Amino acid sequence: MTELLTAAQMQAVIDAAIASGEVTGLELMERAGRGVVEAVFEEWPELQATTHRAVVLCGPGNNGGTGFVVARLLKHWGWEVEVFLYGNPSQLPPEARANYERWGEMGEVTALQPDKVAATCNLEDPAIYIDALSGTGLGRSVEDVISKTAFAVHGELGRAGVAIDCPSGLCLDSGRHFAESTVFDVALTVSIHHEKVGHRLFPGAGFCGALQVVDIGVGSYGDGSSSVELLTKDAVLFELEDSPHASKSAFQHKYAHGHALILSGGPGRGGAARMAARGALRIGAGLVTIGCPPAAMQENAAQLNAVMLRGVGDVSALEKTLEDTRLNALCLGPGLGLTDDSKALIETCLKARRKTVLDADALTLIAGDPALFALLHDNCILTPHGGEFARLFLDIANKLAEEAASAPAYSKVDATRDAAASAGCTILFKGPDTVIAEPSGRASINSAAYDRAAPWLATAGAGDVLAGFIAGLLARGFAPMQAAETAAWLHVECARAFGPGLIAEDLPEMLPKVFRDLGL
Repeated sequence: MTELLTAAQMQAVIDAAIASGEVTGLELMERAGRGVVEAVFEEWPELQATTHRAVVLCGPGNNGGTGFVVARLLKHWGWEVEVFLYGNPSQLPPEARANYERWGEMGEVTALQPDKVAATCNLEDPAIYIDALSGTGLGRSVEDVISKTAFAVHGELGRAGVAIDCPSGLCLDSGRHFAESTVFDVALTVSIHHEKVGHRLFPGAGFCGALQVVDIGVGSYGDGSSSVELLTKDAVLFELEDSPHASKSAFQHKYAHGHALILSGGPGRGGAARMAARGALRIGAGLVTIGCPPAAMQENAAQLNAVMLRGVGDVSALEKTLEDTRLNALCLGPGLGLTDDSKALIETCLKARRKTVLDADALTLIAGDPALFALLHDNCILTPHGGEFARLFLDIANKLAEEAASAPAYSKVDATRDAAASAGCTILFKGPDTVIAEPSGRASINSAAYDRAAPWLATAGAGDVLAGFIAGLLARGFAPMQAAETAAWLHVECARAFGPGLIAEDLPEMLPKVFRDLGL
């Protein structure tokens, strides 16, 4: 997986590199500026072929210093460059001051005023503008003049904004914008050395445009225990190949890959469970059984072949079913219904303490019953969307909904970690920035942003299929955290493999293609 850093962690990397004596702050700033220019030309190769015009907006910190480097390098390339500075030049940090002076030998610096920025852009749209006003270290709402500049730039520039590290007004610890801040909405964000947490959490990911990372030749962050991981192909492939019972062998029988039980509601309510069952079977569970009330058996039988059926109409029938210890993974919630009978079935399953994924109706029932909530254990995975999360963890959800006043702002990662600690089990908090956390604090993000966006997943039943994917991996022997991470990543890949027009039933059918593309 790839580490995602907070602003403080990134600063610790920089400080350690400078303290080692192997590099100076001025050298790092030069590398960053050169990387920004290279990223611009990689994103828009046509800009490298001839000269153009750029507007560079510099702030009072080291981010602004990098902006001066970019201005100088573009000037050397033959571009017409206009530079604005917010703040007093005499108060710039030493490295930024040095690059301000180097730029001063080539061109002028105009005090940042929104109307002047708008006026110069009105003369002739620049090819790009560079947002070097605040960057990673922004700790509070941007000043009014910066917000007004952001608004002016949005209104006037028809071409591409480029943010150094992050669009000004954004908290890179949380992906949230600060209260009363207008955030620059750019076409390209160039992250210095490492992606940050806020690059992968919404709404931040929506402001960043494309995302490129520039290596400035410093080390990685040492304290992995507090880092957030970005789910990647390599990490998921490792889990699929090396987790216990993950790889199928010609010498194994179906029970070697587990048996998942998915509970379903009554007549007319079986569709969600059937989609979950299909997902569990396609992802590799050796056997999958739907347990449903006897009255729903005929309906389900008419639509299922490889998935088995068992009559589970009450607690007694469920207890009898669970006597089969080969049933090693349970899926509760999709289409189960919000009844007292459903609640009793969930209680029985939780007391069995087998690997269990809880989704949809199961989450609603648990949220409304403290006794059920108390039965959650470390083999459980909860998969709430935003509304379900708020019902389950109201205080945490309220904290997440508060306006971001200062950095580090409370983030979706923080909320998911707190929820996992409260419930004592793994939490998968859904969204295009799905966050997965376990009670230990380990957390990861399954990002469906940038070149991995999958808007087609916003369709009825997609969450039911995800629950089935998780249940299937639990049956195959995956630990709860690994099952949630792997299923979430594959879920997005299936959507991307199908593309526009996707409906939930298509997701399991794309797994064979996704597995083949992974070389499995």
